Amino acid sequence: MDLPSLALILRAAALSPNPDERKASELQLNQLQHTPQHLVRLLQIAVDGNCDMAVRQISSIQFKNFIAKNWSPDDSGEQPMILQSDKELVRDNILVYVTQVPTLLRSQLGESLKTIIYADYPEQWPRLLDWVKYNLQNQQIYGALFVLRILSRKYEFKSDEERTPVSRIVEETFPLLLTIFNGLIQIENPSLEIAELMKLICKIFWSSIYLELPKQLFDINVFNAWMVLFLSVSERPVPVEGQPMDPELRKSWGWWKVKKWTVHILNRIYSRFGDPKLQTPENKPFAQMFQKNYAGRILEGHLNCLNTIRVGGYLPDRVTNLLLQYLSNSISKSSMYKLLLPRLDVLLFEIVFPLMCFNDSDQKLWEEDPHEYVRKGYNIIEDLYSPRTASMDFVNELVRKRGKDNLPKFVQFVVGIFRSYYEAPAEHKPYRQKDGAMLAVGALCDKLKQTDPYKSELEHMLVQHIFPEFSSPAGHLRAKAAWVAGQYAHINFSDQNNFRKALHSVVSGMRDPDLPVRVDSVFALRSFVEACKDLNEIRPILPQLLDEFFKLMNEVENEDLVFTLETIVDKFGEEMAPYAFGLCQNLAAAFWRCLNTSEASDDLDDVGALAAVGCLRAISTILESVSSLPQLFVEIEKTILPIMQKMLTADGQDVFEEVLEIASYMTFYSPNISLGMWSLWPLMVEALVDWAIDFFPNILVPMDNFISRGTAHFLTCKEPDYQQSLFTVLSTLMTDRNIEDSDIESAPKLIEVVFQNCKGQVDQWVEPYLRLTIDRLQRAETSYLKSLLIQVVANMLYYNPGLTLGVLHNTGLASTVFDHWFQMLQQKRKSGLPANFKRGCSFYTREHDKKVCCLGLTSLLALPGGQFPDEALQRVFRATLDLLVAYKNQIAEAAKETEVDYENELNGLESDEDDDDDGSDGEMGMDDTEEGDEAESKKLKKLAAQVCQMLFIDIPCQL
Repeated sequence: MDLPSLALILRAAALSPNPDERKASELQLNQLQHTPQHLVRLLQIAVDGNCDMAVRQISSIQFKNFIAKNWSPDDSGEQPMILQSDKELVRDNILVYVTQVPTLLRSQLGESLKTIIYADYPEQWPRLLDWVKYNLQNQQIYGALFVLRILSRKYEFKSDEERTPVSRIVEETFPLLLTIFNGLIQIENPSLEIAELMKLICKIFWSSIYLELPKQLFDINVFNAWMVLFLSVSERPVPVEGQPMDPELRKSWGWWKVKKWTVHILNRIYSRFGDPKLQTPENKPFAQMFQKNYAGRILEGHLNCLNTIRVGGYLPDRVTNLLLQYLSNSISKSSMYKLLLPRLDVLLFEIVFPLMCFNDSDQKLWEEDPHEYVRKGYNIIEDLYSPRTASMDFVNELVRKRGKDNLPKFVQFVVGIFRSYYEAPAEHKPYRQKDGAMLAVGALCDKLKQTDPYKSELEHMLVQHIFPEFSSPAGHLRAKAAWVAGQYAHINFSDQNNFRKALHSVVSGMRDPDLPVRVDSVFALRSFVEACKDLNEIRPILPQLLDEFFKLMNEVENEDLVFTLETIVDKFGEEMAPYAFGLCQNLAAAFWRCLNTSEASDDLDDVGALAAVGCLRAISTILESVSSLPQLFVEIEKTILPIMQKMLTADGQDVFEEVLEIASYMTFYSPNISLGMWSLWPLMVEALVDWAIDFFPNILVPMDNFISRGTAHFLTCKEPDYQQSLFTVLSTLMTDRNIEDSDIESAPKLIEVVFQNCKGQVDQWVEPYLRLTIDRLQRAETSYLKSLLIQVVANMLYYNPGLTLGVLHNTGLASTVFDHWFQMLQQKRKSGLPANFKRGCSFYTREHDKKVCCLGLTSLLALPGGQFPDEALQRVFRATLDLLVAYKNQIAEAAKETEVDYENELNGLESDEDDDDDGSDGEMGMDDTEEGDEAESKKLKKLAAQVCQMLFIDIPCQL
């Protein structure tokens, strides 16, 4: 197809007001996309300056999307969608055009180029570095730097063995970059284009040194040459002329970007080589050189830069954050602290503390967009850019490492602000300084709670200076009062009335007219609920509190809100039953809102997604708290079933584990498993085969519950056929030679569940499952999987010994299986303990594995004579005796441990033993059923006692 015709189809597909025409054009594009040179034509249209810009943009997006999907398919066996000849044409042409097109198109082509470089360099594109070198030397500098930045970024986070190409990249290009960088710095009155070139060089350098300094830079002369340039840029004032007035544009202005990346680089080198004591012997001389020649000079330059803030100048938040990070890292190093000390008071009280105070930007955001104010205040990504967070970190590091000299004077400074605020008339109170002082007190809570004489004065300080701000006319002080109160909620109040007043003030804050105050109050409430010794303080207001909580959840998506709810549910347990249904309804509604927000957002720090996970986690907590009230699960199911049905598909990969936990609770604690819940079975099976193999242990629990608690439906239903469905998925997974042993450990456990719960009703599945099990046993490598597979055989023998033994004989595998089994029973560790048939880190931690083996082997002893050779019968008898003795000893040992635990509990002690460290399937699912079988246990105990008598073993046989 010629270019004009393709351009018309692209225009119609994206811009036609007629939906039928759009659909027909999209169909044509789908048919054309795999034809030879279609990709090349898309690139030609995207770079054609004579073509309409809208069509060029559509073409560049189509080009980028097709390359992302088809240039390097995930499946190596998949048929290539792009001809090698087309790939070569694209590689030859995209380098020429990527820097010539407008910025709008460059981002699309740049992403395409990134995909190609990451897939093809160096093997399929060995000439790429030569192209970069040639253009660096022939005045096509921007294009070469643009490509080199993508190339260097490919290796930024790679491991040592994957970073091998970096050495050649540095060897070939860094001498040229050094010359170019040096020339750019010499230019008087440089333009923004020069700033863009310098920024690219800095980013290339950063990517190359992030994980490890390339060997070429250990050359002192080379390193010195680069450091001279970076220090020159770092210390040079940013041009005043041309700076945008708009704050958002100003912080991303080209010259501030250069400053940011330069500081980034200096900080990174300092973090690697700033402390010679931490270096390897070969790097120690280099680190000593850096410490002597550069670390102090960088510190001085950073302090001078920060002084801009003190005199009223401008620094972008990210630059301020980075400068303070360097200073924080310098506090612990004696030589650097000595350099910092003469300027410390000015830094601490005139730069750092003012950064901690409420400011004009905060006030503007508070008034104009309180939701954004809340988001920024509780966003981890924002902390990376926040001068306030960096200031708090600096103060914390200062009092932690140099507290003897600095904590008293800083506390005295804060107390002075409190006093000034207290004494000033209302119209002249320093509200913003008080905010900073309260932030400092909250940030230093851990230090103050441990240090004399401050720890004994904390309650007085809270009552005198913090709690009064709950009624402040300044909203930000009301919010800060709630936050600080939450930080100190766990201290021992000498007067419980003070705790009570603070708690009720926090609860009242949940009804504050200002959203940030309500949010901070909810977060503080979590600490008060945890610290509350008398729940009667909260119990009477619990309904109103929950109402306010969900009103806030309707306004704000934040996972920390859900943490507070989880704390309340944990604290009140079954008392939450009257509210459980309403809580789940509200959480489900909040989940759908968060999900919609997440799907509409491309942000890396996806607040909606995090909050959605929190909602599901809170639902699980509620279900656990009301587990003794099965009828509630019937009511709750209608609300949460649609969530499970939606999120047990590929759409729910980010919350799959949380949804499976909810499904486990619903299938275990409900009076019976509804048809609606059974609709989840096909979804779990499909996910397990397609993409969810890593979640197999999580899927095991609800599937176990389906079989063990819904046995009749599992056996009788034919639409769908659950028995066939289960065999199909297990067969697919267990016969796949590409799946590791550790990934299918849950498969034999599920087979075990079938034969334990369907006694006498699944004879037709004995042979298929037995063949499947033995096939995998012959290929298994790990002892744990072998043990699990042998236990499947044991379970089948217990299920029907005659039928199972007959299948083994018919397949000719009987001797192989039993030889393998007996060999595993005899294997010992160096300690003398058995090496197999144990769940957990110790042989005596669980009874299950030996019980299964005992039941399987004892079933053989009950067979009519002649079905089992005498020699084999003797081996079975001997193995059974050994197992029964071991089982009896384990019962006795467990009884002793239980007695010790009980005595410790009576004495108010906690046992150090973790008797659940076994890799089992948790409270819900198979282990609960297996070990709860009293009849089997009694039978085995009786046999074990008889064995003791037969063998004349001097062991007490009272079981």
